[in-house]
Amino acid sequence: MEINEHIGNVQGKAATLHQLGILYADKGEVDEAIALFNQSLEINERIGNVQDKAMTLWWLGDLAEQQGEYTKAISYLQPALEILQRLKSPHAESVSASLDRIIRNS
Repeated sequence: MEINEHIGNVQGKAATLHQLGILYADKGEVDEAIALFNQSLEINERIGNVQDKAMTLWWLGDLAEQQGEYTKAISYLQPALEILQRLKSPHAESVSASLDRIIRNS
């Protein structure tokens, strides 16, 4: 993180924040993970990195679902799905399945 900041690698900083978010999510530290994902999301939106934005939205949606916040989960997953479909990403199917599951269960 320090190196990315020092050399001005904004995309690298966003990627590092995203990866740290995954680590914290895997450890069950959801609040910290959400904070890191939100920082990554803000950077990716600012620099126009739509692929990484979609992946971060997907994680945020997944965490919201885990917390029972279905409306919030949908608000993250819907734009993630739209981006991934536009990019013809293979991840779109997984996001679509998550979205369908949440809509069915909420």
